[in-house]
Amino acid sequence: MPNFDKDKSKINIDRYIDLIRSQNSTWNRIPAHYYSEYNVKRGLRNSDGTGVLAGLTSIGEVHGYVIDEGNKSPVEGKLRYRGIDIEDIVAHCMAEHRYGFEEVTFLLLFGFLPTRELLDTFTSQLADMRNLPFEFTEDMILKAPGKNVMNKLGRAVLALYSYDDNPDDISIPNLIRQSLELIARFPVLIANSYACKRHYFDNQSLVIHNPNPELSIAENFLYMIRDDNQYTELEAQILDLAMMLQAEHGGGNNSAFAVHVLSSTGTDTYSAIAAAVGSLKGPKHGGANDKMMSQMNEIKENVKNWEDEGEVLEYLKKILRKEAGDGKGLIYGMGHAVYTLSDPRAVILKERAEYLAEETGNSKEFALYDLVERLAPVAFRELKGTDKPICANVDFYSGFVYQMLKIPQELFTPIFAMSRIVGWCAHRMEEIMTSNKIIRPAYRSVVKRMPYVSIDDRTIFGKDEFAASLKINDDVDINTDGD
Repeated sequence: MPNFDKDKSKINIDRYIDLIRSQNSTWNRIPAHYYSEYNVKRGLRNSDGTGVLAGLTSIGEVHGYVIDEGNKSPVEGKLRYRGIDIEDIVAHCMAEHRYGFEEVTFLLLFGFLPTRELLDTFTSQLADMRNLPFEFTEDMILKAPGKNVMNKLGRAVLALYSYDDNPDDISIPNLIRQSLELIARFPVLIANSYACKRHYFDNQSLVIHNPNPELSIAENFLYMIRDDNQYTELEAQILDLAMMLQAEHGGGNNSAFAVHVLSSTGTDTYSAIAAAVGSLKGPKHGGANDKMMSQMNEIKENVKNWEDEGEVLEYLKKILRKEAGDGKGLIYGMGHAVYTLSDPRAVILKERAEYLAEETGNSKEFALYDLVERLAPVAFRELKGTDKPICANVDFYSGFVYQMLKIPQELFTPIFAMSRIVGWCAHRMEEIMTSNKIIRPAYRSVVKRMPYVSIDDRTIFGKDEFAASLKINDDVDINTDGD
């Protein structure tokens, strides 16, 4: 290992990384042809885009196509919770003018619809569990502020392990207790982490509200994130709707699968849920709603006439050509791994988004969203030559809805987590109750077998080349022979 005088100078780490990177790309990249040669399903996806069947579940059903005699045919999307169509759940809750997230929570966790009396008891129980452990906010949130609320949420979940008298017990009664506590506490953890971030990184006053046990989960979240505790019934109803739609999405989505993988090891609830939070943060998963909003803001800034289909289409093509956007060539909010013709969550949210846009004076912006939704498949078809059905997914309209509710963008993905914690907990219990095998798929090694080479005979980098690459100036003393 090279030695140098720290008082004189230091190694240029960027040069070091550049030196190593040339070899790193050789040793850490698997050639694409190996996957077809060994019939390996990259991303656990079949060649037609369908997911590899890796498990069974009775919790959520995601339906977006049918396969008839080997042919995949697109259909209108359906999402069912415990066999019940989410559209029916939403319709009944809205018709009865009541909040539905707590009912969905009960259904997903326990498998059946509660009576009114049972639901009232369950809702009261969740409200009683909202308070965080004594001085948790001070010790675990305020003393270690973070710029990203999702990362802070993951850390807070892991920290709760230390406040649990029986954290490693995976018996069903204990799992239920832990699940209810986490579902009840997630809104509080997120609200407090956001308040901490605003104070330490955005130079805002520190305002932390204790949860109100008289309010629903959706109402309580708005109550806690607003400095003045104020919100409208319409705002709470729409947030409740969004949470209902995002509570569960089958066992194959990345974060739920992460829960299954970790739970199969017998690990504790906090470790499994923290892993799911980390998964959801990714821009290809729950973080897509944040990416979607940033992309739409860019479109609004760069497209002069929002009603000009030709101008909007050309900008979407620029995004696909990696000439605009974040350079990834992705139109966020469009397309889904399962849904083909439509995402039922997006269909429901779009209807409410249009109504909310009329109420808030954002109809022109809604029209732009509608236009992008219509033109994105055209851009794909003309630029990539594909007739694959592409529909708007839940992320396309959720961010717009949150924006009209005056919810800060950094809370978009945490709200997703606040909703999906229900599905995660249900899948964890299902995995522990159903399977006694650790999830352990196979990976085939494709590296050439090689002999060990003595350290003095290695030639990946010559000594002189290595030493020279680390030098900044002649004052740096490097000894490549080590101590």
